[in-house]
Amino acid sequence: MKKTILILSLLPVAFLSCNNSTTEKQVTNNQIKNEKNMQVTEEQKKGILHAIDLYIEAGNKGDGKIAKEAFVTTATVSWVENGKLKSSPIQVLYDFFDQGALESSYELTSINIAEDIATVRIESQFGTAKFADMFAMVKDGDKWKIVSKVYHAK
Repeated sequence: MKKTILILSLLPVAFLSCNNSTTEKQVTNNQIKNEKNMQVTEEQKKGILHAIDLYIEAGNKGDGKIAKEAFVTTATVSWVENGKLKSSPIQVLYDFFDQGALESSYELTSINIAEDIATVRIESQFGTAKFADMFAMVKDGDKWKIVSKVYHAK
């Protein structure tokens, strides 16, 4: 393990010594910085997952009003369709839920928190459709709210 760490720690130096491009230096520095372990408290996780649970519950019950509790009023949903970026007000998602109940579930894959903001990634399923979902969240008072949902249909 120590040999691997030593070799990996030398790679950025070797890379930088071979190429003086500022852009490539920044990428290398960002890669190292992003490897830092992010700490999430149980209280933060519980609050964040409450919003995600409301999102999934809305699908299970076919009720967009339940999802409204999880999102800020100005939230958006974005995705790529036929190679083109689509973005809409979150009402599109509420309307989708209102079309009827679907067996819905999710698996949490990551949470990153910086004070009162967070990003969350889940693998979700609504009926037979599977998605990779990413959410940008903010803490509003004592509740976490979703500001933006970005997804990829699998």
